[in-house]
Amino acid sequence: MKENIVQNKSDMQFLLANNTKHFKRIATLAKLIWTEHYTAIIGEQQVAYMLDKFQSSSAIEEQVHQGNRYYIILHQEKDVAYFSYNIKNGLLFLSKLYVLKECRGKGFAKKSLAFMEAQAKEFACNKILLTVNKYNTNSIKAYEKMGFKNIEAIVQDIGNGFIMDDYLMEKEIY
Repeated sequence: MKENIVQNKSDMQFLLANNTKHFKRIATLAKLIWTEHYTAIIGEQQVAYMLDKFQSSSAIEEQVHQGNRYYIILHQEKDVAYFSYNIKNGLLFLSKLYVLKECRGKGFAKKSLAFMEAQAKEFACNKILLTVNKYNTNSIKAYEKMGFKNIEAIVQDIGNGFIMDDYLMEKEIY
């Protein structure tokens, strides 16, 4: 496991997910976080659909094969959060950043964003983009506090009669 740790701070580690065991750990985290947080926002059926379609171990593995990077955030050797991004056309797209409820407000998201900003600079990206559900007000406030601006409302059909009703946010990297 030590060889996959890409950043080791005294209070947290980023583990680059690159095998089935890691993908299963992320899927377990996703189920906990999504069920707790998103059921009230999008409903139980859409949460179950999205977990299966986007956050199952096999879906994560496929995304990694397509060039996405997934990281597990560890705190005191416990999985507490995860994030994923991809880089295309000079932009870093933050696809996922999810933190367990009991670990929110402790700086994990902020430190993850700092790591991604460094990655963006390394790959000569001048912006970080992300989408966030329009009704996920606490996350929107957190992203705004970290320098993101709402640039557009978007609605995406994700199949099975479900949509994602999001804001597209961006942060310029200097």
